[in-house]
Amino acid sequence: MELAASRILNADRATVWAALNSAEVLKACIPGCEELTGSPEEGFAATVKQKVGPVSATFKGEVTLSDIVPLESYTITGEGKGGVAGFAKGGAKVALSDAEGGGTELAYEVEAKVGGKIAQLGSRLIDSFATKMADQFFERFQAQVEGTAEG
Repeated sequence: MELAASRILNADRATVWAALNSAEVLKACIPGCEELTGSPEEGFAATVKQKVGPVSATFKGEVTLSDIVPLESYTITGEGKGGVAGFAKGGAKVALSDAEGGGTELAYEVEAKVGGKIAQLGSRLIDSFATKMADQFFERFQAQVEGTAEG
């Protein structure tokens, strides 16, 4: 599953970059994230609870940042194991640039793979789920960065 999109954020690049590197912000943005600990330098440990079609699972895994170009881009990669449900792994290449008329353009390319019981659900269901997860993440991220997030 691959997905590419971008959004304009009403914030400067330094603010967006800081949020992309904050465990607290990332935890608030990842749908179903129950725990996210660690740092950008050492990587993060995450616990995410999700339901994909009829399959519910709690995924425990690692999130790492690589190819880091401060204030410009990085690759965020995660892999989680959900017991009998299977595994999920994926990543996003994230790039920041100045938007016309102010703000920051955040462009992203997401790639995701699943295996085990979840993979048996069929690619259409998984693709729509992954797209929904990415959309939710970046909507929440935008709200966090722009200061419009609730709670």
